[in-house]
Amino acid sequence: MTESSDTPRPFLRWAGSKRKLLPKLIPYWGEGYERYLEPFSGSASLFFALKPKRAILSDINAGLIQTLGFIRDYPEVIYETVKNYPLGKASFYSLRAQNPDLLSPPERAARFLFLNRFCFNGLYRTNSKGSFNVPFSPKGTGSLPSKENLIRAAALLRRAKLRCGDFEGILLENIRHGDFVYLDPPYAVGNRRVFRQYGPHSFGLDDLRRLSKALTLIHRRGARFVLSYADCHEARVAFRNWTSVRVFTQRNISGFARHRRRAAELVVSNS
Repeated sequence: MTESSDTPRPFLRWAGSKRKLLPKLIPYWGEGYERYLEPFSGSASLFFALKPKRAILSDINAGLIQTLGFIRDYPEVIYETVKNYPLGKASFYSLRAQNPDLLSPPERAARFLFLNRFCFNGLYRTNSKGSFNVPFSPKGTGSLPSKENLIRAAALLRRAKLRCGDFEGILLENIRHGDFVYLDPPYAVGNRRVFRQYGPHSFGLDDLRRLSKALTLIHRRGARFVLSYADCHEARVAFRNWTSVRVFTQRNISGFARHRRRAAELVVSNS
C-alpha cells in the first residue's frame, strides 16, 4: 500500500510510535476485514496509513482520546487556536501550567497538541496529581501540523468510534468475527514501563500476562490480530503460542539523535 496525497500524517508525536515500522505492518491488512481496532492508540500511525472504513480507537489516556475527538469535530478551530500560541519555552510552560478542565474543548485540544509537539521525545507523563510534567525540548520536535493535514485527519477520525479504557475491557466488549486488531502496547520489563508515559497507569508484567490472554480471546472470536513488541525474553514467553517475526527498526534512546540504534522488534500474529 502506498501513501496517497490525501493520506493524513499522524499529527501527534508519541514515544514508541511504530511509524518507521509501517512497511512491515501494512501487508498484514486486507480488504476482507470488517473493522479495524487499536486498543493502544497513541498516535494511531497505522490507522492513518490504512484508512479503514470502520474502526474503534481506544486508549487508557483520557486526554489523548479527548484530543482525537475534539480534532475530529473542530479541526479548523483547533488549528487557528494552536497557531496563535507563541513558539518557545515560555509559552510551553505557560500552557503546561494551565488546568485543562477549565478550557473549552478546542482550547484543550490545542494545548494538548502544542505540548505534545514541543515536549521531550513525544512523552506523555504525569505527576502524582495527574498533571502533565514532561519538559520542553528546544530542538528535534518539528513543526506544528498543517491545517490541511488536521482536516484530512478529522475526516478519517469520523470513521472511528473513540473509547477511553483499559485494553482488556475494550476488547472484551467489542471484538467480533472479521475484525482486524492492531496492538502496540507499552513495553514492560521487570514490572515497570520503559517510557513511563501514563504515570500511575504504568504497564507492567501483570498487564503483559493479561494481554497474552486477550490474544486468545481475539483468536477465539474469529478476528485477526497483529502485535508489535520489543524483542525481549518477556515477550517471547508471553507470545510463544503465536507466529512471530523478528524485524528491525530505528529507535531513539533517551530522545537524543546520538543514541539512535537499530532495535529488534517482534511482530506477532495469529496467521
